[in-house]
Amino acid sequence: MNYDKALVAGKLRRWETYLNNYRLPDWNQIPDLGLYMEQVISLLRQYLDYLPPELKDEVFITSATINNYVRTKIMPEPVRKRYYRVHIAYLLVICTLKQGLSIALIRELLPATLTEPEVQTFYTSYAARHTLSASFFIEQVRGVAGPILDHADATPFSTARTEELIVSSAIIGGFSRLLAEKLLLLADKDLSNGGSIEKLQNQESL
Repeated sequence: MNYDKALVAGKLRRWETYLNNYRLPDWNQIPDLGLYMEQVISLLRQYLDYLPPELKDEVFITSATINNYVRTKIMPEPVRKRYYRVHIAYLLVICTLKQGLSIALIRELLPATLTEPEVQTFYTSYAARHTLSASFFIEQVRGVAGPILDHADATPFSTARTEELIVSSAIIGGFSRLLAEKLLLLADKDLSNGGSIEKLQNQESL
C-alpha cells in the first residue's frame, strides 16, 4: 500500500482541529421532549458526527439496534414509544463506548436500572472524560505522527510511515480495551474473592 504523506498529514490536522472543538452535548442540551425513534436516530447522527461515515451508516444506528438495547435491558424502555433525555444519554454512552467495550460490559458500567439523577451524574462525568480523552489522544497522535506532520513533537515511538501509524493505533486500541475489560471485571472484588491467588498467598505468608 502507498500513502501520500501530504494527504495523510492534512487528514490528521483536520481531525485534530475537529476533535479539539468536539464536545458531547451537556445534559441540559439533550432534548427532553419525548422524541420518536426516527428523530432519535437523526439526533444521534448529529451528535456523533466525529465518527467516520462508514460507522454512521444504517448498520451503526438503527431502530432495530435501539429496540434490541431496550429488549436486552441495556437501556431503559421508552415511554409510550417516546425517548427522553435519559434514553438519549444512554444511547450516546453506548454508541461512543461500544467501539472499545462489549455491550455486556457497557451494561455493567452503566446499568439500565439507574435513576435519572444517577444517569445525569454518570453522563456529566462521562462527557467531561470524553473531552479529556480526546485531548490526550490528540497529543499521542501528534507524537507518533511527528515525522508525518513535520513538527518537533516526535518521540522514540514516532514513525514516518502511515502503515506503522495504523498498526500502532490498532495495537494501542486493543491494549486499551483489554485494560478497560480487566478493570471492569474487578468490580466488587478483592484479593479474597477475585484477585490474584498468587498475590493472596504471598500476603498471607507475610
